Amino acid sequence: MTFVSDKQQPRIAIIGGGPGGLTLALILQRHGIPSIVYEREANDTNRERGGSLDIHEDSGQIALREAGLLDPFLAVARFEGEDFRLLDKSGTLYMDERAEEDEQGSRPEIDRGELCDLLLHALDPGRIRYGCKLTDAAPLTDGRYELRFENGLTDVADLVVGADGAFSRVRPLLTEAKAEYAGISFIELNVENAAAAHPDLAALNARGKLFALSGGQAILAQLNGDGRIKVYLAFKTDRGWLDTCGIPFDRPEEAKRQLLGYFEDWDDSLKNYIRYAGSTVLPRRIYMLPVGLQWPHKPGATLIGDAAHLMSPFAGEGVNLAMLDAAELALAIVEHKDVNLATAAYEAKMFAYSSRSAKESADNLELIFADNAAQKLKELFDHYYEHTASSEDLQTGADML
Repeated sequence: MTFVSDKQQPRIAIIGGGPGGLTLALILQRHGIPSIVYEREANDTNRERGGSLDIHEDSGQIALREAGLLDPFLAVARFEGEDFRLLDKSGTLYMDERAEEDEQGSRPEIDRGELCDLLLHALDPGRIRYGCKLTDAAPLTDGRYELRFENGLTDVADLVVGADGAFSRVRPLLTEAKAEYAGISFIELNVENAAAAHPDLAALNARGKLFALSGGQAILAQLNGDGRIKVYLAFKTDRGWLDTCGIPFDRPEEAKRQLLGYFEDWDDSLKNYIRYAGSTVLPRRIYMLPVGLQWPHKPGATLIGDAAHLMSPFAGEGVNLAMLDAAELALAIVEHKDVNLATAAYEAKMFAYSSRSAKESADNLELIFADNAAQKLKELFDHYYEHTASSEDLQTGADML
């Protein structure tokens, strides 16, 4: 089946049904501009991708306001999720940030699945098509693109927006830059029903995030809205380590036994993040695009989110920038009418703010995996607090994952 554009409206194809792609489609919908989201998965899988997200007042919440969802978001957001604890491997506590009980902070938490449910419930179901994996985007002589999907579907779009993540199929239309291994590998675990099943660990973790850092390794944990603690064991290592380390990730008990060996000299309370974990053991490599990546404007295509500015999670900006990109692009389309003028205006703005975040992310990655990382991170925040009038202007520890 082939779709063609309406003469009265540009045909906008959004590749990827994550928070960025859904936000873009919803803001366009609110302004009466049609678009279609093509998602490669057979159904919505956002609940299975990642854990809790902090949504920032100066980025993600701006997008939610434009999408008409700020109030519903604030009604379910977890402001206590802004808690942050920083330790070293001995269990020494360096920072213990607590959200005020009677105040609403600027960066509350929400689980990724719950956020995407808000977006999907507001989006016309006819604006998203599942099971559509993009295989090719071929430029046409009139500046449009013919999109071909693995299921045989084709489309002709006046504008194709890559919202398809780290290994975007749309990015090669604009730049030769590729996602490169960032030197860090994660192993993801989950401690289910933590408060009831493991009150000692729940007390240690508190209501938000905990970082335990020591020379090239880290335990990064965050309490999710469903009561689980999502845990990332992080290693500064070469790209091939996950393949050569011998850890049987498909045999969780043996995998956890071997992982405990990597943390043998860590405090026993921190090793409980591994001991108490369930049967999910997921290895993943962390990738990034070059800091400050830009490309010459080309008609008919653009990128948002990780497709445009993939960075490590250590600026806490991934989903926030994706949603801000979506809002900026949608509003540019509304203002300029011509999609190519709109994308040029959007890209100029996006390049500026995403470059700042990518630099911050790269710097934080180096700090977090340095020697004496916990002490150095505390000193960094102490310096910021001394030289910044308002703590609301700061990135807190809870925003770094």
